[in-house]
Amino acid sequence: MSTPHPDPHADRRNGDADDLTAPIHCDDTGPVPGPSATGSTSTAAAPTGAPSTGGTPTGPVTTATPTGPAPSSAPRRPRRRSGDVVVAAVLAAVLASGGTFALTELAAGDGDSPQVIEASGEAQGTTVSLSGEQDWASVAEAVTPSTVSIAVAGAAGQGSGSGVVWDDQGHIVTNAHVVEGAQEVQVSLPDGRTYSADVVGSDVSSDLAVLQLQDGPDDLQAIAVGDDDALGVGDPVMAVGNPLGLSGTVTTGIVSALDRPVSTQSAQGSQQAQAVVTNAIQTSAAINPGNSGGALVNAAGELVGINSSIASLSSGVGGQSGSIGIGFAIPSGKVQLIAEQLIETGTATHAFLGVGLNDAQAEVDGATVTGAVVTQVEAGSPAAGAGLAEGDVIIAIDEEPTTSATALVGQVRERAADEEAVVSYVRDGERTDVTVRLTTRPDEG
Repeated sequence: MSTPHPDPHADRRNGDADDLTAPIHCDDTGPVPGPSATGSTSTAAAPTGAPSTGGTPTGPVTTATPTGPAPSSAPRRPRRRSGDVVVAAVLAAVLASGGTFALTELAAGDGDSPQVIEASGEAQGTTVSLSGEQDWASVAEAVTPSTVSIAVAGAAGQGSGSGVVWDDQGHIVTNAHVVEGAQEVQVSLPDGRTYSADVVGSDVSSDLAVLQLQDGPDDLQAIAVGDDDALGVGDPVMAVGNPLGLSGTVTTGIVSALDRPVSTQSAQGSQQAQAVVTNAIQTSAAINPGNSGGALVNAAGELVGINSSIASLSSGVGGQSGSIGIGFAIPSGKVQLIAEQLIETGTATHAFLGVGLNDAQAEVDGATVTGAVVTQVEAGSPAAGAGLAEGDVIIAIDEEPTTSATALVGQVRERAADEEAVVSYVRDGERTDVTVRLTTRPDEG
């Protein structure tokens, strides 16, 4: 087992006024430990108490490499409840290329605070019609042809991950950390055919990437993209991927929670590390190293998320952490928003509000509410134009509660540039709603 190291990501939830979509910067936390040569999984111990509103609990962390080689804006919907958790530092997406790991933290708050995601997707491809009891055999039969195994090789070593067939033109969607630093990428279809692939585009801040098969076949079956907005807690789901190099593996479970603010950060190189904040789908379907980039589908065989990270309390056999029934997926609406941009231009733009943030509480109507306090407003930003000021505590977007700085960042990232949003904030004990038109991050425009 690797020697424990101090948590390098403590106190990294403060916002950055320059970019609400990237409030966590590597230079704020110091260098991230690199991989060891032993091939174990990075883990972080869970704290025993709830975090304060001003920081993130820390715990010992071990670092190493993952497993070896193997083959338009969304409409808004009614909010859905999802409880916060006191676990603030857990294992993240150690499911991909050699030398890559991520540390995940869950946004925490006091009490039972709902979080919400905003996204949707249009079905494309072939779906499965089900009635009565869940026929997972039929779902697996329909979905498996639209999933792939990904093997990568780079300067940091070799690794594996999963992906989905996005269209019949040979585009494959996976996680950005799966192909991070890759010099060679091989994609294997379920029938054993293997093709070289090029990285069309990789968006680190959303942890999504698109590959293009070289001389791909003309019989590719695109996965059907479903509407993650229609998901409810307790709905059955299936994960399909390449865990530990075991291609075509399917596992089933339920949607354990929705709108879970999850933050991960790659350590492929501290100079390139960027924070990934997602209002994730939490699932009990078993997700293990190698599942990263693979499909999470509903009972109709439609893609509702891309599996991206797992929680772990300790290292397992051989130092490799496995599923404990807490996995996270990027909602399909977010996947669709980013993937289509990567296919078209090779890059993706992100919504920008223009405030610095921290966790805070405020008093309104005799009650205490939690939210994200504005610590700085950038001149000329959408926030400045809407009249937001330092000290305002933002408690919701489009009536969807934002109980922490991380939750607010996740909400902004779910939205597209040029989208309007109603921001609710507390100032001097009074709640105010203001409409803000988000713009594109200045460094992307």
